[in-house]
Amino acid sequence: RMQEYDIIVLGTGLKECILSGLMSQSGKKVLHIDKNPYHGGESASISPLEELYKKFKVRGPAKSMGRGKEWNVDLIPKFFLAHGESSVLFVLSVQYCCLFALGQLVKILVHTEVTRYLDFKVVEGSYVYKAGKLHKVPATEEEAQNLMGMFDKRRFRKLLLFTLNFDVRNPRTYQDVDPNKTTTRDLFCRYDLGLDVMEFTGHAIALHSSDSYLDQPCVETIRRIKLYSESLSRHNTSPYLYPVYGLGELPQGFARLSAEYGGTFLLNRAVDEIVMENGKVNAVKSEGKLFHCKQLICDPSYVPNRVRKVGRVIRVICLLNHPVKNTHETNSCQIIIPQAQLNRKSDIYITVVSYAHNVASDGMYIATVSTTIETSDPEKEVHPGLELLEPIAQKFVSISNLLVPNEDGKKSQIFVSRSCDATNHFESECEDIKDLYRRITGAELCFRGSQRHQSHNSDDD
Repeated sequence: RMQEYDIIVLGTGLKECILSGLMSQSGKKVLHIDKNPYHGGESASISPLEELYKKFKVRGPAKSMGRGKEWNVDLIPKFFLAHGESSVLFVLSVQYCCLFALGQLVKILVHTEVTRYLDFKVVEGSYVYKAGKLHKVPATEEEAQNLMGMFDKRRFRKLLLFTLNFDVRNPRTYQDVDPNKTTTRDLFCRYDLGLDVMEFTGHAIALHSSDSYLDQPCVETIRRIKLYSESLSRHNTSPYLYPVYGLGELPQGFARLSAEYGGTFLLNRAVDEIVMENGKVNAVKSEGKLFHCKQLICDPSYVPNRVRKVGRVIRVICLLNHPVKNTHETNSCQIIIPQAQLNRKSDIYITVVSYAHNVASDGMYIATVSTTIETSDPEKEVHPGLELLEPIAQKFVSISNLLVPNEDGKKSQIFVSRSCDATNHFESECEDIKDLYRRITGAELCFRGSQRHQSHNSDDD
């Protein structure tokens, strides 16, 4: 007899696990299937270290790398921002940090209470590459002096004050700027910002990955600058967070949430066929069994005929036995090389984490360099990023396709996530989650009024 579910989710990537948890929490009957024996999909964490060497077909690690079980290496590491819109006190861990400011992913964590399963640490620094050198993205006036002149600093400060006071719901805060018509270029010109200041503001603070934002309405850039500034106001190091033990804890946390609300998980299970009826998903056939569903959520690897390639990404995972030079000996940091610095069309991103996040052996670091591929020689493209990390004990190179769905899924009721982009923060991934949620449910994903939920397995039941 065919088993019936409201939603079947294929793949245990972070987006799929978040949506599975949200759907289970809202009362849907969810079945989650993964062809792999582990959680995480393309962005899984690899442990022990020997498994990483095996995956990339590299000879096993040297003894100097320490014990393999002490490593948790994220294949696609990303930081996430803490953003100020909520007054909820979010205590991640007494010894790590307390936040009043909640970013998009953090809002989801608070809303679903997945914070019960996770601990976090603040990333120690954020840097931008300029004229061959690393500069700390200013967190204080003193740091701003190292990156810009006195007059630029004053103009930049005025822009920050404008964005911090800006409220899209209150036209009085617009100061004669129409956020939906004025371009970002015109906004920057209004404050007479120099090209260097425009570059680091757009790429290291607003986190745009190309310069196309300059000729688009400034409302999104204002939101992004405000997000960064309010996040940074809670910490003097950086606005970013990273989970202790790595990102692998996130999909597992949402998987626990889904199971707590009645979701069923089948790992290491082959998917034979997606059964359609009159152009609409009807069931999933797995190892000869049929599982009926009304809707299907999946990553691109399960439906190659429903996605298209829009680019490629190169990622180089580097194992180091030292902190990155010119980062003030930080144990973790973000580095952005803006496109214009290298005459490119897209930025180069570097994430650095270490033993301080319990992802490496004592005294060891993991740095990942990533960018959108623009030439036939991808490794040459990331060379400027790799130079900043030298000497490198071991590196692992991967190239993946950027895949997006061909359709919105409303007709077929098959909803496909985008593959992870080259950025080293979660903002674009969160936008995809919100877009998927909107298409699946017809409603916006809203976090107003943090609510607590009784699980189906609670003692009260």
